[in-house]
Amino acid sequence: MSSRERYHHGDLRQAMVAAGLTLAREGGPQAVVLREVSRLTGVAPNAAYRHFANHLALFEAVRAAALGALAQAIEQEMKVAEQLPDAVARARGLLAAVGRGYLRFAEVETGWFRTAFAAGAFDVEVPPDASRTADKGLNPYELLSYALDAMAAAGVLPPERRPGAEFLAWSTVHGMAMLSIDGPLRGATPEQRKALGIRLLAMVEKGI
Repeated sequence: MSSRERYHHGDLRQAMVAAGLTLAREGGPQAVVLREVSRLTGVAPNAAYRHFANHLALFEAVRAAALGALAQAIEQEMKVAEQLPDAVARARGLLAAVGRGYLRFAEVETGWFRTAFAAGAFDVEVPPDASRTADKGLNPYELLSYALDAMAAAGVLPPERRPGAEFLAWSTVHGMAMLSIDGPLRGATPEQRKALGIRLLAMVEKGI
């Protein structure tokens, strides 16, 4: 089947994003090159410009998909907590699940994590984008807000401390993720990183 036949129904854009994700998974954001994406999808580079104005537009689509994968990883961690009948335990479980999902994603899908948060990335004040979300229709930042709202509703987080709590929790967990993939913790064993992660998440809950 020729490239023209394969992409007759307009799925070239989706195929190029998938190819970009493949490249990003292995090589991070710098690996998302328009010419290489075109090669993987079997089309001429100029065919890409029917769907993406330039390399940045392609990269932003791949970044959005990486954020969607992160959202999916976080939601997977949330499933157990959402079944807890007690509102306090559920809220605490949801917040911890966001952190666990974030840290695990950074460790397991480092290329996608780097792509999601490459320079100039992830502004929280953006129009809704389904590519950045999973089943709940929330991007990673919004999933953190969802967990913090549950904390406030359950009375665990005082109302006066709710504003801005996303940035306190996010910066703490993101810092641990960066230490694990680029800093002194990159040589730590999985057991050591897990133990530190548990302590970190407990610290976040107590500190916000």
